[in-house]
Amino acid sequence: MPAMGRSSRACSLLGSTHLLLLLLLSVGSAVAQNGSTWKTLSGKAPAVVAKGGFSGLFPDSSDYAYQFVGISSSPDTTVWCDVRLTKDGAGICLPSINMDNCTIIASVFPQGKKTYKVNGVSTAGWFSVDYTSTVLLQNVSLKQSVLSRTPAYDGLFQINPVENIFTLYKAPAVWLNVQHDSFYSQFKLSMRSYILSLSKQFIVDYISSPEVNFLTSISGRVSKKTKLVFRFLDERSIEPSTNQTYGSMLKNLTFVKTFASGILVPKSYIWPVTPDNYLLPYTSVVDDAHKAGLEIYAADFANDLTISYNYSFDPLAEYLFFIDNGAFSVDGVLTDFPITPSEAVGCFSNLNTSKIDHAKPLVISHNGASGDYPDCTDQAYEKAVADGADVIDCPVQVTKDGILICMSSVDLMDVTTVAKSQFASQVTTINSLKAGSGVFTFNLTWDDISKNLKPMISNPMSTYNLYRNPRNKNAGNFMRLSDFLTFANGKDLSGIMITVEHAAFMAEELGFGVVDAVIKALDDSGYSKQTAQNVMIQSTNSSVLVKFKQETKYNLVYMIEESVRDAAPSSLADIKKFADAVSVGTTSVFPETHYYLTNQTNKLVPTLKSAGLQVYVYVLMNEFASQPNDFFADATSQINAYVQSAKVDGVITDFPGTAHRYKLNSCTSMGKNMPLFMQPPQPGGLLSTILPDAQPPAAAPMPLLTDADVAEPALPPVSNTTTAASPSHAALRMRTHVLSIATLLMLCASLLI
Repeated sequence: MPAMGRSSRACSLLGSTHLLLLLLLSVGSAVAQNGSTWKTLSGKAPAVVAKGGFSGLFPDSSDYAYQFVGISSSPDTTVWCDVRLTKDGAGICLPSINMDNCTIIASVFPQGKKTYKVNGVSTAGWFSVDYTSTVLLQNVSLKQSVLSRTPAYDGLFQINPVENIFTLYKAPAVWLNVQHDSFYSQFKLSMRSYILSLSKQFIVDYISSPEVNFLTSISGRVSKKTKLVFRFLDERSIEPSTNQTYGSMLKNLTFVKTFASGILVPKSYIWPVTPDNYLLPYTSVVDDAHKAGLEIYAADFANDLTISYNYSFDPLAEYLFFIDNGAFSVDGVLTDFPITPSEAVGCFSNLNTSKIDHAKPLVISHNGASGDYPDCTDQAYEKAVADGADVIDCPVQVTKDGILICMSSVDLMDVTTVAKSQFASQVTTINSLKAGSGVFTFNLTWDDISKNLKPMISNPMSTYNLYRNPRNKNAGNFMRLSDFLTFANGKDLSGIMITVEHAAFMAEELGFGVVDAVIKALDDSGYSKQTAQNVMIQSTNSSVLVKFKQETKYNLVYMIEESVRDAAPSSLADIKKFADAVSVGTTSVFPETHYYLTNQTNKLVPTLKSAGLQVYVYVLMNEFASQPNDFFADATSQINAYVQSAKVDGVITDFPGTAHRYKLNSCTSMGKNMPLFMQPPQPGGLLSTILPDAQPPAAAPMPLLTDADVAEPALPPVSNTTTAASPSHAALRMRTHVLSIATLLMLCASLLI
């Protein structure tokens, strides 16, 4: 029985829930901080209901999924089991009536596929009613039911009998969902008898079903402590007992109140969305339920599935829309990732969102709020300020007529609509700037860019079909550096950050002194004579920062472009000569392999801090595909790890609103009483829960940062044929012209072919 053997190996790997705790989290109190006021029916905090345990990471209803709830979420989290009946009438927990969706049964019993009517619909698959509990428990193991999630735990865990939820995992509260009572009656199996027998042995906190007849049949026969909840399915689906649609039944909640104390609805019943996935106004369903004396629970929450663009890929923001929006609160949420609603209820509700706090971690925008609007546009900067960024940034480029602009890439193909413009033919190849061809900012004048091109939103996770704010993908206006400085002046910011790259290229090839031009722009805007806002200059080139150090008193930030494990003393000595802070990539702080944090502990951050340097980490993004599994598809968990564990001084982020809200949460000052769900994961802990033969290959060790990596020759002098503020592109224009002709000839040749 191979499935049983793999389950045994999994058990020997961990041994107990306590070992899993040591692997994944620091030991601490699990006391959550409740909000002071709740608009739930009872006035108590909303319930967190873990669907099949922590099913966002582990197979639904598996050992790990149930164990992990108790050590990663609120201590009073309710665990959910979808009850299925076997041929001999035993109850098991499985998320789907078709076992092929959530187990390896098709490979164990390849001839077992059957077709049955399920609520009147002919359904093909493998069904629990064809097998005894002994056969299933001994031969069939679980797999992840959502294909986009990691398969690393597939085949490791046995199916769980319902009784295990009460005896083995000792959940503080249990929710049993009975989805297909009428289906089992075809096989002379009684879900009613099974549930009533079970309720005599254990206290069941919640029982839900989308079938009226089932709930009415057990009403008054289970414990008075058990809440019966009517589950609404899709509005157009037919409820089998009454032959009414669930949408029509929603209009008669007084009838539902006769047999249930609450309702469970898809979250779209409450906050519907448009066809292009933007929120519509909320409905009255929460108020209607509460007026009828019914609790209301919202379903379908999962951090790694598509949510409305209004939430900026931030699942914590979505939960807050349902529990802390000022108008209503649902009485609970059903989720695959219980850690995030635990954070929402315990630490992020009832916050004073208007509070401005420039303390650590410093929140530095990355091209403005580029997660919501095109990089470096006026709307991206306005959103960054509104979202509470402490510092907004401008990566400077130069135009053909010598104007400094804020643009995240020197190649306009990356961030504008130039490819569809009359300037597309000006494509060139400059290997010293980037691999491949492009249309560069210095190929066009400011008027060419500002009057003929539109911004184009960045989509760094597009390979995962995650796209940012499509309604505003071309919104906003480009900004000159002078516009940016005028905009930032007087805003409630602790500072601005200007990023300078390609300075040597500009001096040699364009005859343009970008350092002198930036200094002049800051002087002209009055920044050199004010103290209200800190001016930060960032560059990957030490030669740039050395020149700024010689000529200004601005705060200088050295960006380490490559991933490194630590910095040699000689490199620290060099950095200290020209920088006040260092920005480092995420993997230099927490190395990862195949979406898991490794057990390698990098010393880079403490080494830099011991030298008196501030440390900022870049680039944080909300999209779950950008984060290792250890952060549970939750951007707040990721920020928490960098702040609490790595002790960085600041975060550079595409979504400053998420980072700013993190600084306001009510749990950061709790010390040893910090709840478990707000404690960072131990690097390598999650990776160690995978069997050795299933683990991804180890990552190559990162290099050490040495003085050879840091030291650079001084910037070359600017060509004497031009001035710093007025570049001449004679040589470059000649090369551009030749390359453009060559490109056009190639295009013509391809058309002829």
